[in-house]
Amino acid sequence: MGKIITVQRKENETQLAENYIRTYILFPSGLLGLLAMIIGILALVYQLFVETYDEWTFIKSSGLMLAGILLGWGQTRYHRYLFRAFPEFWASRMRSSNSRGVQRLKKAKVSAEVELKHAGRSLVPVAYLLGIGCLIGLSAWSFSSGSLDYMAAFALPWAGFFWGKLFTWRSVIPPLTAKK
Repeated sequence: MGKIITVQRKENETQLAENYIRTYILFPSGLLGLLAMIIGILALVYQLFVETYDEWTFIKSSGLMLAGILLGWGQTRYHRYLFRAFPEFWASRMRSSNSRGVQRLKKAKVSAEVELKHAGRSLVPVAYLLGIGCLIGLSAWSFSSGSLDYMAAFALPWAGFFWGKLFTWRSVIPPLTAKK
């Protein structure tokens, strides 16, 4: 009897983790990626009409998108590792997001979030800071060289980042479809 309960509990944890990822990672990534892409494309169209668009504009905007995609892919690879190895981490986040107001405060005191213990855990914040610094630095460099408008230089790497996350997760967690 214990084995059936354990299997159902693991399936429940995985389902909660999938729901958390769909709700708090995939949906915002798609929305923010679309918004950043629209802003970046409009800035490039503006730059085309102002006649400051040249081959370096294309090269740098494509490079910024690729840098964002690579960083989004890297972050998703880490999150996919957590999903595979520690689904209870994502499930606990879903449970805590479902609780409301006073219940959340009471539960926070009673049950702490699942702590991750894996090799290299202390390097994760450093990697996040380096990634953000890389995107901001590349944006500043491309804007300061005069090839890109500041809006395109800021928005395009973030569009790549969010869409890189979205499309990397899509192979692991397929979109919900209506059941017949």
